[in-house]
Order: sequence, then structure tokens, then C-alpha cells
Amino acid sequence: MPNKMKNIPVIVEEKLFLYPFMITPLFLSDEKNLATLKNAVENDSMIMVVSTKDSSDSQESIYKAGVVGNIMRKVPLPDGRVKILFQGAYKASITKINSHTPFLADLEILETIDSDKNAPLLKVLKQKVKTLSSMTHFFPPDLLTSIEDTEDADRVADLVLSSLKLSKNKAFEFFIETDLEKKFFSLIDYINKEIEAYKLESEIKSKVSSKIDKNNKEYFLKEQLKQIQKELGTDNDKEEEIAEYRKKLNNKKPFIEADAYKEIDKQIKRFARLHPDSADSAMVQSYLDWVLEIPFEKVSKKKSSMSEVEKQLNSDHYALEKPKQRIVEYFGLRELLELRGLLGKVNSGVILCFAGPPGVGKTSLANSIATALKRELVRIALGGLEDVNELRGHRRTYVGAMPGRIVQGLIDAKEMNPVMVLDEIDKVSRNFRGDPTAVLLEILDPEQNSNFRDYYLNFNIDLSKVIFVATANDVGNIPAPLRDRMEFIYLSSYTPQEKFHIAKKYLIPQELKKHGLKASDVSINDAALRLIISDYTRESGVRNLRRKIADIFRKVAVRILKESYKINITTKNLDEFLEKKVYEIEKADKKDSIGLVNGLAWTAVGGDVLKIETIKIKGKGNLLVTGQLGDVMKESSSIAFSVVKVLIDSGFIKTDEEQIYNKFDLHIHVPEGATPKDGPSAGITMATAIASIFSEKKVRADVAMTGELTLSGKVLPIGGLKEKLIAAHKAGIKEALIPRKNYDRDLDEIPDEVKDSLKITPVDKIEDVLKIALI
Repeated sequence: MPNKMKNIPVIVEEKLFLYPFMITPLFLSDEKNLATLKNAVENDSMIMVVSTKDSSDSQESIYKAGVVGNIMRKVPLPDGRVKILFQGAYKASITKINSHTPFLADLEILETIDSDKNAPLLKVLKQKVKTLSSMTHFFPPDLLTSIEDTEDADRVADLVLSSLKLSKNKAFEFFIETDLEKKFFSLIDYINKEIEAYKLESEIKSKVSSKIDKNNKEYFLKEQLKQIQKELGTDNDKEEEIAEYRKKLNNKKPFIEADAYKEIDKQIKRFARLHPDSADSAMVQSYLDWVLEIPFEKVSKKKSSMSEVEKQLNSDHYALEKPKQRIVEYFGLRELLELRGLLGKVNSGVILCFAGPPGVGKTSLANSIATALKRELVRIALGGLEDVNELRGHRRTYVGAMPGRIVQGLIDAKEMNPVMVLDEIDKVSRNFRGDPTAVLLEILDPEQNSNFRDYYLNFNIDLSKVIFVATANDVGNIPAPLRDRMEFIYLSSYTPQEKFHIAKKYLIPQELKKHGLKASDVSINDAALRLIISDYTRESGVRNLRRKIADIFRKVAVRILKESYKINITTKNLDEFLEKKVYEIEKADKKDSIGLVNGLAWTAVGGDVLKIETIKIKGKGNLLVTGQLGDVMKESSSIAFSVVKVLIDSGFIKTDEEQIYNKFDLHIHVPEGATPKDGPSAGITMATAIASIFSEKKVRADVAMTGELTLSGKVLPIGGLKEKLIAAHKAGIKEALIPRKNYDRDLDEIPDEVKDSLKITPVDKIEDVLKIALI
């Protein structure tokens, strides 16, 4: 056998670690290995098989020793791989290897160094292998026989090593060791450690088996883990958890009621008694984690300051003078009660509820209050809430039980007196799970909320320090008992001029900051901004206006990155930054028409101008009303029809023939047909349309009207006047007819720019309306 060999092809195998005595099938698919194999076959050469340290097959990643042997057989496979049968012959180390494909290496054969101690060491090794084989399945019976019958020490060592579950690095250490005595000592030591490990595992299994049902595999594994932790000295975790819970409770003791302390203390004691793997233990631990997070001991020390609230409101909001004044009054009362030590002893006022269309600033007013008082803001969305337990908490008997949203809000705020916004309180609904409004009554009642009971906590909690603020779009949807607990502050639609100032003062600076832009990067001139407000948004508030400004700034940011110059937005280039116009309110017709009347309507998103259309068809006096109208609006059409009949009979309305209303059928339509509509305020509008169609008189196109009509012809007051008149102003209406009582009572709420551009005329009866509207 030569000591050195030159230009031996090297096959790299990732998974296999071979020994000289093995005859092994190898499946080759890698291009480098196939090129190496081709070289070996062509030159009728032996090959060397080495293993890799990682998944790579580069020179740096292969072990520098392996097995040299012969190719006994080569078989091409259908999938493109090649199978060879490899017979190992010698161990060899690589002294030199080329850097290209195929790998060719110079080798030096590894020769073992014998010792006179090898015979007794071999005997000890065989005994240890026999002991280990009785504990494990590492050694098949035929392999044990081969080990027992073989006297070649080096071969026995390799047979044992090939069967042990060694890491590649460990196997390589044994592989390159040529001193047999040293190798035997290391191998015997390794097997001894394996024997001790399996003995320990057997002891753990033995201890566990006396405590458990053999068929319960999951429990067995947990008990096994517990015994392992005990052996390692790490099963004191539960004692540490209990000590931590006890410490937290004692820290909170001065700040909580006796019944709360008693309940938490009882649960800690119960947790200590329960087995850690029981379902009850997990439930109690979850309870303790929740309840000890409630910040009983933390209260914001900042006192109510009317002046700071007023300053913050004026800083954050343009217009909204009446809402801001009422909020200032509310906190002025709280400040006075605090100064005189009466806060909490007397009823400090009702709950404020900001009511109005989306985007007018309801939630942002609450933000300003929280900022001024330096308290956390907690927002609880009530939209679509049906389950009463969402607010009051689920009883702990239910799977997945947790505290209600109110208690979770306190935990999130990390203080007991945050500003808590009950958002969309008008959208709470009742069903078989209970009535959430009943819980809201308790939460919002100053006489009751100091002892609010959460079912999950199972003790009372004081909510009297919380400042509750509610928001709603439509007050009419709030149940009467709940409305009684609240004072409504109405936020009406913004006028175009107010939107303009809000955009200039707040929206544009805020969006510049959000988009990483500076005032020197982009400007929107006043005309372009007014065009965005009038033609690109459809809303009462400014939420969509903010989105449109954000749309512009995103495109500006892209242009600056590409072109790096200041961009000026004007009416001429605005369409480059915004895609399409959305006309909010259709402009008034310039042409007067028969049977077409401008009516003023209130919606949840602000005012609108509805063009009520009427036609007559030969018939018998029937009335057809379309446009998805509610019952009240249908009744208004019937009342309007009857009132017009009376006026025709009395001669106030002149017609071509007597009792003309019995000779024609009327069809009244209120666009848009897909939008549901209801309410009595279209009464005078429908009567005007019917009077126009029967008298053949045109209706002034520059007049709009709103008012409820009675059978006697009186005009009754309506709601939502501000939104309706703003809509008339936006539509270019010249004159608006409104009920006398609204004129006397509500005109001071109408913005000056609307009053300046619009003639507002009070009417008492339908005759007044017809004299102005018909020409």
C-alpha cells in the first residue's frame, strides 16, 4: 500500500460519512461530482469520498480527510442521476487539491499507531458497547456479532463509530485520530456519557410512570419535563410567580376596596393549590395577569383647568364656537368644584356627547381635551356592538373569558382617570345577547359608576374619575333613557370658507409633516384649494379634504425625487394630481320649470338639495310616490295633495277646469332613487310641486324650501337648518323659504357667509310659499 497518492478524483457527499470497511451505494446528481466520476472512469482511477461541513460543496467547506476506494459498479438512472457502488479501502488526508472541476487531490494514507494497551482497551470497549446496546437501538444484532468476533482494534473502533449518532465534527475528530490508544480512551469516555444519559432518562421515566396513566401521552411528556426541571433545579418558577403576584397585590392594597383585595387574594391562594397543568390553573393565572394590570394606584394628578382646555381647543380647531364654549363651561364647573373640594361629592354634570356628521371633529375635540388635561385618551368603538358582555366582561366560567372593554381601556391607559371616548354610541344594537345600552346607562350615570361591576373581575371598580365623552352621527338612534344621561353638543357641517381656513391652518401643515415635505417644496394656491373643496370632496367635515391633500402630496414627493424643484399647485395643473371631480351638490337650474322644486334635506353626512319632480297623467286622481321614501315622507305627500286640492277648490290656485285633480293621476319622484329618505320636512316642497303641475305655473329655479305641512296649511319647524342652508348656499340658491319658528329661533347659528349670500325668507302657511315660488 503506497503512503502517498496523486491526482485522485474527489467525490463530495453532503450527508454521508464513510468508513473504510463500508460498501455503499452513492447517488450522484451534482455536475461537479459527475465530472469527477467521469474522470475516474476514464483513467481507471480510485476515488476519494469526503463529507461537507455545511450545505456548500466548495473546497473550504469539505473535510480534509475521507475514504479512498474503488468503484465496483456504475449505473445511469432515468432521472439523470448516476448510481455507483463504492467500496472503501483506506483512510486518507488531503495534502493538496486543485481549484477547478473535477476536484483532483494529492493524498496521504492515514496509518494507525498500535499500542500494547489496545487489547485490554478493546475488551473494555466491547463491554461498553454491549451495555449501551441494551439501552438503545444503535447496534443491530449482526453488527454486535461482528464487533464481538473481530480482533482488529482499528476496524472495531470504526464499526462502533459508524453506528453511534455523532455530529459530523465529532465523527471527523475520531476519523482522523491515528493513535489507537487515544482513540479508544475518547470513544470509551463518549460511550460512558451516553450510558449515563440513558440511565438518567430511564430513572426519570420510572419516577413519572408511578404518577400517571400510561395511556395519557401528553401528561406523560409534561411530567417528564417536570422531572427534568427538578433534576436541573429549575422547578421553582411557580413559587416565583406566586411571590410576584403577592408583591403586586400588596403594592395596590392601599388603593383598592376591601372586596377587591379579598377576591384577588383568594385567587392567588387558589392558584398556589392548583396543579400547574390543570385547566383551572391556566384560567386563574390569566385572571391574575389581567386584574393585577389594572392601575388602581395610578391617577393623573393634573387638575382640571378651564383656561388650558380653552387654549387647546382654540389651538386645534377652527370655528366650532358654540361646541368649544360648552366644553369650556363643562370644565369650568369641574375646576370650581375641585377648588371647593366638592368634586365627586355633588353631581358634576352630565356626560357630553358630540353629535354631527362624519369628519367634523368629534373625536379630535376629545383628543384636545385629553391633551389639555395631560391625560391618556382611550377610544372605545361601539359601532355594531351587540354583546353586553363586551362592555361588562365575560364570567370566568366561559372559555376565553376576559374583562370588558371599559376595564381593558383603563389597563391600556395605565391610569384610573383617562378621557374615555365612547365612539358611535348611536350604532349600539340589542339582540339575544342582551342590551348593551343598559350597561352604558350604568357607566354614564354619575350616581352609579363609582361601583361599576365587571363580571370577569367579580368586584366593583370606580369609574367616577374617568371623563366620559360620547360621539354620535344621528342622535335619533340613541335610546331615550341613554339620551337622558347625556348633553348633546351639535357639530354642524363646515361652510366652504371654514373648510378653506381649516385646510390652510391645520390640514396642509399636518400633511406636509406626515409626507416629509417642507413649505418650500410645494404650495397650493387659494384658487386651487377652493376648487378641491368645491369639486373634489363630498362631505360635511374635512376628512376627505385631508385625503385629497394627502393624494397631492404623495405625487409631489415622487416628482421631487425625480426632478428636484418646487411644485406649485394651481387650478390649471390640479388635474395632474387628483383623478376626478366629485360634485358635492348639483348647482341650481337656471331655467324655471313646471313641477320641479328644490327641496332642502338633512342627511347623516350633511345637507343636500333634492329636486322633487312631479308629472300628471290622465287618470282618476291617484297619487304615486317613488324614490325609496319612508312612511312619514309618504304621509307628507298625501297631506300635500289634500292641501293643494283645498286650495284649488277655494280658488287660491287657478286651474283650467274644476276639480282637475280628479282627472289626472300624479307621480311624484324624489331622486336619487337608490337612497332611502324619510321625514316630514319635504311637505311644503311637495305641495309646491303639485300646485305647479295643476296650475301650469313654473317654479322659480333659484328658490329652495323646507318645512313640514299640516292639513290646515300651516308650516311647522324642522331640524338640521344649518346643514340645509349651507347646502343651498353651495348649490347657488338665491332664496330659501324656511318655517317662521326656525327663522326666529335658529338664525343666529347660521354662518355669516351663508346669510350674506342667501335671502332667507320665513313662511307661516302654504299660501306664503306659493306666492314666492310660483311665477
